[in-house]
Amino acid sequence: MSLAAPPQDPHAPRFRVRPPANWINDPNGPFRWRGRYHLFYQHNPGAPVHENVHWGHASSADLAHWEHHPLALTPTPGGPDEAGCWSGCVVDDDGVPTAVYTGIDREHTGLGTICLARAADPRDASLAAWRPLPEPVVAGPPAGLDVVMFRDPFVFRHDGRRHALVGAGHADGTPSVLLYDCDDLTDWRFAGVLLDGHDPLAAEAFGDGAVGWECPQLFTARNGERVLVVSLWDGDPHSTGYLTGRLEADRERGLRLAVRHAGRLDHGRDFYAPAVLQESGRALMWGWSWEARDREAAERAGWAGVLTAPRVVDVDPGDGSLRVAPAPELDLLRAAEPFVTAPGRTALPEAYDLTVTAREGTTVRLLRSASGAELTVRVDPAEGTLTLDRGGWPRTGAEGTAPVVVRLPPGAELTVRILVDGSLYELFAGDRATVTERVYRRVDDVRELVVTGAGAEVTGWAQDPPTRG
Repeated sequence: MSLAAPPQDPHAPRFRVRPPANWINDPNGPFRWRGRYHLFYQHNPGAPVHENVHWGHASSADLAHWEHHPLALTPTPGGPDEAGCWSGCVVDDDGVPTAVYTGIDREHTGLGTICLARAADPRDASLAAWRPLPEPVVAGPPAGLDVVMFRDPFVFRHDGRRHALVGAGHADGTPSVLLYDCDDLTDWRFAGVLLDGHDPLAAEAFGDGAVGWECPQLFTARNGERVLVVSLWDGDPHSTGYLTGRLEADRERGLRLAVRHAGRLDHGRDFYAPAVLQESGRALMWGWSWEARDREAAERAGWAGVLTAPRVVDVDPGDGSLRVAPAPELDLLRAAEPFVTAPGRTALPEAYDLTVTAREGTTVRLLRSASGAELTVRVDPAEGTLTLDRGGWPRTGAEGTAPVVVRLPPGAELTVRILVDGSLYELFAGDRATVTERVYRRVDDVRELVVTGAGAEVTGWAQDPPTRG
């Protein structure tokens, strides 16, 4: 079964990973096995609300066309995950794909356990069946740290040994990432705090609003630096950040991250809980884009949430900042011929892949309302700014609907790639910054591309209906 959404719902993305109905949140355990990419995700199969969380499962041979599979993880009555199988990762444990995840019981109050589930048949390329271990490998946070938030394990290797990160928050409001030794996945030993909110670069980049760091992910850039990705939790999901640097062994404090650079991961308001797949020569990232509309609208639609397009992430060897670009496999979704090759006035398809190169101040209009409001992307290479103005399409939530302004190094030109799929808008400012937002088109809105700016270059492709992966 492909991931195509019902065509009658203009807000439903058709080309990104999401279940046929009901709730999706965090991507979990992106994993390559026997020639296929596997992507798991938090999923309530019964309603478009965050409760009764299972692990949904999709796979792809090419990162562009995805296929649904049966639920991978299901809460066990009376077990450590009876109230939910929350976020985690998937690793190859001596030839057996193994899910390492957060188990939530009825009394968790923010504190999870770390659970394991093994693929029932490692020879099965679809990884359709999983067997959870009956007992958690970590029953709760380490004693003596006053931890009040504990969840989201992520397993990685360093110097030939296996370690794990767990997202945490402390009673005094300090967020942190905890470190464990787990060379044997069934035997975990607490190894200290990898990093916390007192780090000066983290404090400057993230501010002081987060009381917990969720969904920590660690990957290796092509220059050998490590990148730590965290999701900033302020009592609710809020934003995301990254830190680049080196893992260093401290004689007194153990393994720690020596941070060189920190920054905002995505500048939009609808991106959270990214998960990373480390491949040879590159790292891929998916994020969760939540609904920027009220709960009643999502319940009427019968679905909530979507995962972003896969992104290639890396580090600039010069300044240590993050580089992000759409995975090149997304070109497989492009129609055979572009629908636009020059500035002008052009009708836009339901889903499209648009590239605009600006050499002076340029405005890209994507929607026009009956009242004359316009959804625009303004690009100014000389000032080094990209501005998304969607004020005529208000969103719910405390984040508001003010224009998103991204500041970049000034230059002679700036190329912006815009991926639109239903209500999901993903903007890539070169490879320097991303903006993810949800925009819900009204019945009388006009999908129309107008580009104004001398010397601008424009190319756009409709995205073809997906086929079976």
